[in-house]
Amino acid sequence: MLETGFKLLSSSNLPTLASQSSRITEFTMASRNTVLMRLVASAYSVAQKAGMIVRRVIAEGDLGIVEKTCATDLQTKADRLVQMSICSSLARKFPKLTIIGEEDLPSEEVDQELIEDGQWEEILKQPCPSQYSAIKEEDLVVWVDPLDGTKEYTEGLLDNVTVLIGIAYEGKAIAGIINQPYYNYENNEKQQLREHRNEAKAGPDAVLGRTIWGVLGLGAFGFQLKEVPAGKHIITTTRSHSNKLVTDCVTAMNPDVVLRVGGAGNKIIQLIEGKASAYVFASPGCKKWDTCAPEVILHAVGGKLTDIHGNVLQYHKDVKHLNSAGVLATLRNYDYYASRVPESVKNALVP
Repeated sequence: MLETGFKLLSSSNLPTLASQSSRITEFTMASRNTVLMRLVASAYSVAQKAGMIVRRVIAEGDLGIVEKTCATDLQTKADRLVQMSICSSLARKFPKLTIIGEEDLPSEEVDQELIEDGQWEEILKQPCPSQYSAIKEEDLVVWVDPLDGTKEYTEGLLDNVTVLIGIAYEGKAIAGIINQPYYNYENNEKQQLREHRNEAKAGPDAVLGRTIWGVLGLGAFGFQLKEVPAGKHIITTTRSHSNKLVTDCVTAMNPDVVLRVGGAGNKIIQLIEGKASAYVFASPGCKKWDTCAPEVILHAVGGKLTDIHGNVLQYHKDVKHLNSAGVLATLRNYDYYASRVPESVKNALVP
């Protein structure tokens, strides 16, 4: 950052300038030599490639939809290709990582076109938080949701979709990458998917998408932080997985507005961009790969994400995948929303 004003250089200034330059070089070298920052830089590049794959599948017109457990639990060609791309790319560069992806895919040779071996240089220029500088590769767990908001993707609600790569250490989410393949894409819910395919102009060269990333102790980047106006209570919740518990909990928040959208990543982005006050999901439908990366982004800017009881989520490699006690997240005023969760809801959701 440039300081305001100017200072005449003299021989007495030179050692100070030299030492500052040395410290910057040390920071950069330190980041290049730390496992965490190299992993985040790689995951950023991998996430960008994932966004291109998501757009390409839409452009080609064959989503390859498979129903997994029910009509709202879907898998597409994009889910499969993106998970193969992310997991294979990171595993090649970081073979000792534990990587957990949403999709249960058979072992097969991955097409070289899906592999991304680049690293985002701007991230390597950032200092690694001291508490993470000595982390070893084998100590990290990566949680991957290749296509968060799959149902919305199949329905043409493309701006609901995100790609999520979360990184955990000792059970805590510490770094996260969110790619929005269709950021800046305007849609209309009444349009048919066919029309979306024609209008999205998707593909590797499309001027669409963005990647948000963050590391605890360093910050979150790639977006403009905004807050909902004071006194406004705007709740964002599930669009396709609602039930009586979800409705009862949302109502108890006494909201001014309720937004029903797809994707956990999308909902957290609504919080950090001032479109919603709280993300309320009183149901066991969410998984660790849905929350790991978004939680980091939210926490890095002072927000909070827990289950409905207020418990911190754990991301150990052996933890159960289901967030069985739901999700409550806010950028500000967490206690206000936590205090309004009905006891009947808490009793129904077992951590």
